[in-house]
Amino acid sequence: MTLIKSKGNMYTWVTDEWNPVKGKCYHDCSYCYMKRWGKQSPIHLCENEFKTDLGAGKFIFVVSGSDLFAENISEDWIIKVLEYCFKFDNIYLFQSKNPFRIWQYGSYGFMPERSVICTTIETNRIYPDVMKNCPIPEERAKAMRLIGLNKYITIEPIMDFDLNIMIEFIKMCNPQQVNIGADSGNNHLPEPSKEKLLTLIDELQKFTIIDQKRNLSRLLK
Repeated sequence: MTLIKSKGNMYTWVTDEWNPVKGKCYHDCSYCYMKRWGKQSPIHLCENEFKTDLGAGKFIFVVSGSDLFAENISEDWIIKVLEYCFKFDNIYLFQSKNPFRIWQYGSYGFMPERSVICTTIETNRIYPDVMKNCPIPEERAKAMRLIGLNKYITIEPIMDFDLNIMIEFIKMCNPQQVNIGADSGNNHLPEPSKEKLLTLIDELQKFTIIDQKRNLSRLLK
């Protein structure tokens, strides 16, 4: 097997993607881009992927098409993936809406030292019909506070929020960078006003780096 060159626009600094776990994500977010591709297979471990030469000097997004740390992923699968990453000298991006589980594995020394941990906090509010099986945003923020590795936050697709609480959640995570993007899938999500969005960006820039995605321009007109 070979690595997949990253062609997405979510993280321009990611060079490659490696997907040893594939299938329908447990979290089932209504806006998930994977749903545009039609029916997904049940979640499964791809044994052939453990023949992949991950090389060196790359920035690899691990399990970019699902969530490695979702509640329905077995401990054996997670440990197998992480141990394989240790064999190669790369930086690894692990993104999950269940970062508490990342903290648990990190506390036992299973997370590669050169890991970047990311979670999505698209709002501070709870939108059950959108978030489905995800931990609520406050739980994600509290878990990220525990993690001592390099951290990023993705606010994409951004949904309407309460300004002060949203800023508090992001500060709690202590991220090196925050990526902000809008809904590109016509999912009819509740979105913030231009004025509220600009204020959020101004406040976040006081303590972290902001990467504004191109699709955010629709909300800033």
